[in-house]
Amino acid sequence: MRAQFVLSEIGVGLRRNLTMTFAVVVSVALSLALFGGSLLMSDQVSTMKGYWYDKVNVSVFLCNKSDAESDPHCAKGAVTAEQKKQIESDLGKMTVVQKVTYESADNAYKHYKEQFGDSPLASSLTPDQMQESYRIKLKDPEKYQVIATAFDGRDGVQSVQDQKGILDNLFGLLNGMNWAARAVMAMMLVVALMLIVNTVRVSAFSRRRETGIMRLVGASGFYIQAPFIMEAAVAGLIGGGVACGFLVIARYFIIDHGLALSEKLNLINFIGWDAVLTKLPLILATSLLMPALAAFFALRKYLKV
Repeated sequence: MRAQFVLSEIGVGLRRNLTMTFAVVVSVALSLALFGGSLLMSDQVSTMKGYWYDKVNVSVFLCNKSDAESDPHCAKGAVTAEQKKQIESDLGKMTVVQKVTYESADNAYKHYKEQFGDSPLASSLTPDQMQESYRIKLKDPEKYQVIATAFDGRDGVQSVQDQKGILDNLFGLLNGMNWAARAVMAMMLVVALMLIVNTVRVSAFSRRRETGIMRLVGASGFYIQAPFIMEAAVAGLIGGGVACGFLVIARYFIIDHGLALSEKLNLINFIGWDAVLTKLPLILATSLLMPALAAFFALRKYLKV
């Protein structure tokens, strides 16, 4: 009987404050969709870091004849066979190095033509203008500075470049976008909490006669508060369900179908469905507990039992 009464009171409360309940559902849905999206963005950035950092190389570019005339780093002339042999030997002795690949000027020219053959500059380049280089695969991509310290400024070395630096700029941008999404999410959560508190108070005020009678007959404080708390929890849970739907639909249409980014951007290793599905229980739990706790603390001040 008590459970039936509580359930009936929940239905009455939701119908009486339909507009504010709808506002609570929408605000909770948007804030938790942003919450889930920020979590997935963090997973995506981590996945991309693991994928790309495993592929980055450190390049040691050697001086050629053109560099000897124009680059102060190559003032002593083009790299000699003895210098190349010494550089390769020193690289082989370094514990941070996993693999060393030599690229000749002819191979560098061939690769450039394959990638930028349509560029106007490509027609004016000749193989002797390209630089020889050593492509170094590190055991730990963070150890770039070890290579830079050992070879930067060395005779025959024009420059030492780390591809990780380019990726760091990209990941910095993605992390910045992620933090911006979290800031918007935090504001939306505050708005949602304020709506929940106001909705609960309006609902309690509209039923002040019923709650007064319940006080007189000796009903406990929790028994009086339970319908209001569950109203907020139900509205929040509906919003959480909508947020989960947003995330599933977004993953389906943005990555798999519709925009189909997984097919158009083959170089990006996108997160899988497992990453999305593991976030859904957390979103549903948050959507249930957050409104319930907000309603509980709001009623403690409002309903003096």
